[in-house]
Amino acid sequence: MQKIIRIGTRDSELALWQAKKVQKLLHQEGYQSEIVPIKSTGDIILDKPLYELGITGIFTKNLDIAMLNYEIDIAVHSMKDVPTVLPEGIVQAAVLKRANHNDILVLKDNEEFLAQPKGVIATSSLRRKAQWLDRYPTHSVEDLRGNVNTRLQKVKDNEWNGAIFAAAGLERIGKRPKGAVNLSWMIPAPAQGAIMITALEENEDIREACSYLNHKDTEICTAIEREFLNRLEGGCTAPIGGFARIDEVNKEIEFKGILLSRDGKKKIEVQRTVPLIKKKYLAQDCANYILDRGGKDLMSDDVAVAKEFSIYSTKALSEAQKNLLAESMTVEDSDFIKIRFNRIAPKLVKQELEHVIITSKNGVEALLHNFTKEELQFKNIYCVGRRTKKLIEQKIGKVKNSERNAKKLAAYLSEELSGQTVTYFCSDLRLDTLPTVLSENNITVNEIEAYKTMYSPAKVDETVNGVLFYSPSTVESYMQENKGDKIAFCIGETTAKEASKYFEEVQVAKVPTVESILELVNLHFVKS
Repeated sequence: MQKIIRIGTRDSELALWQAKKVQKLLHQEGYQSEIVPIKSTGDIILDKPLYELGITGIFTKNLDIAMLNYEIDIAVHSMKDVPTVLPEGIVQAAVLKRANHNDILVLKDNEEFLAQPKGVIATSSLRRKAQWLDRYPTHSVEDLRGNVNTRLQKVKDNEWNGAIFAAAGLERIGKRPKGAVNLSWMIPAPAQGAIMITALEENEDIREACSYLNHKDTEICTAIEREFLNRLEGGCTAPIGGFARIDEVNKEIEFKGILLSRDGKKKIEVQRTVPLIKKKYLAQDCANYILDRGGKDLMSDDVAVAKEFSIYSTKALSEAQKNLLAESMTVEDSDFIKIRFNRIAPKLVKQELEHVIITSKNGVEALLHNFTKEELQFKNIYCVGRRTKKLIEQKIGKVKNSERNAKKLAAYLSEELSGQTVTYFCSDLRLDTLPTVLSENNITVNEIEAYKTMYSPAKVDETVNGVLFYSPSTVESYMQENKGDKIAFCIGETTAKEASKYFEEVQVAKVPTVESILELVNLHFVKS
């Protein structure tokens, strides 16, 4: 029996239209599906402009979390809302044929105000605001948030002269007002007018189903636009526009890009046309052109805002991860845990091991520090965590079962392996949960200490508002030099249980990933 594909979507009218469009296309290809609406952060926080939230991907995060939790199989997005770097484990599965890419001006009365010095228009987009002020420097721009219907109603209810919308959104749901003006001079957001479908990288069947819906020309153009955006390091917090178009007759691709200051007083533009076969470096060349002409300084001037909150990560973060945090936050980080791999006796893996448990990436690395892939003859591997699973399957072999935490893995193994023996590669500071539960259920646990976990604490400044923890050991290490007088943001329930011994306020990420814990931090301080 064919699997019913669960389509995740925001619950707005436009988002549901897009999901139904995908559902219809899947049906035409012979696939059954159902729609699963999920509310997004961008729909929840309506009292601040998008750029003040300082979070990229606020319309997609909750769908990502639902997918990583296996609650949905695919997610349907307005592609312009999707961060240029997808969460680990999630990939672009298809891009539908692009609709109208333009912005339009929805008028309250007429266009006469365009010739007047005191016009007022509304938009929550920095890109639209900056381009409007560049063209009409004496006008003012008000914030406009909410779904399409809410925003259209606000145009009627307020004294604005008009508001800017994406043409595709209004046209898809039949809400484009008569008299709306095409803003053909305004360079759209990268990927505006396109619909993206994402799926789990590991789900090959779902990705294959989505591949039949992919529109190649749209995929090419939006990839260039999004790479341009990525190279400029912009998201909701920088006024960046980019649009690529394929000339089928001349086999060329044209790109137009723009970066502006938030007030529209400064701008850097670029336009290039290259043969289609030379598209590979188009985005890079255009981004470099803007950066070489002061683009980075222009963006730096705009983000020189006062920092309101300070957090500390007990694990070193990459620059890409730090960039996921809201602009209002400063972050310090260091590794509170150091790992030393033990020597594992070769005789322990000389014979094929029937059932093997690995609960962390450190356990995987410890094994590979001692043995080659060929020497590790494991018949059935069980693990904790998506990333551990991915590393095992890359470096050792197929994982039979993976769970989110040790408690769930213990429950699974207790049902499957009663009366049998498992080999558990662990740390010297491993938790008791797994071996205790297994022993209670008549499973013999052969523990092998694969690595040592050593504390490396640092004194954290009193001004820090919150601390990020990634394991019970990081909590224990932190408490050697600090007090539990801050907010503890934890990657999972096991870590949170340890943190709750010392901290009054403990929050837990929805999925056990660094990206999810950073999103948790963003949401806490944005809402506060």
